[in-house]
Amino acid sequence: MALAFPADCRYADSHEYVRAEGETWRLGLSAFAIDQLGDIVFVELPEVGASLGKGQSFGSVESVKAVEDLIAPVSGQVVARNEAVLASPEELQNDPYGEGWLLVIQPADASELDGLMDATTYGAKVEGH
Repeated sequence: MALAFPADCRYADSHEYVRAEGETWRLGLSAFAIDQLGDIVFVELPEVGASLGKGQSFGSVESVKAVEDLIAPVSGQVVARNEAVLASPEELQNDPYGEGWLLVIQPADASELDGLMDATTYGAKVEGH
């Protein structure tokens, strides 16, 4: 099955995505990562107001196969978290780029977005896996 990667997102090596939405950025987990994890049973996210440091763990996703740390692709402060995903982790699998988002942050440094891959580059990177 070919996975789609929205062109309006930027992607990290650790498979998180960032979608710039004006003053805030939405973070989530790519369809590739979710596909690799399998059935997701638990999601842990930071509280609103928490600070994220680029490259640092900010939570975890637990599936029937493994527990994976979520790694912040950019720095910023959490302004919203997706309570629906915390209550129903399967939302991640159903719609990773829509209802399955994880956090909304106020970015600390807009230039960090430039260090992430575009959809074409990310798709080529994960294609062989």
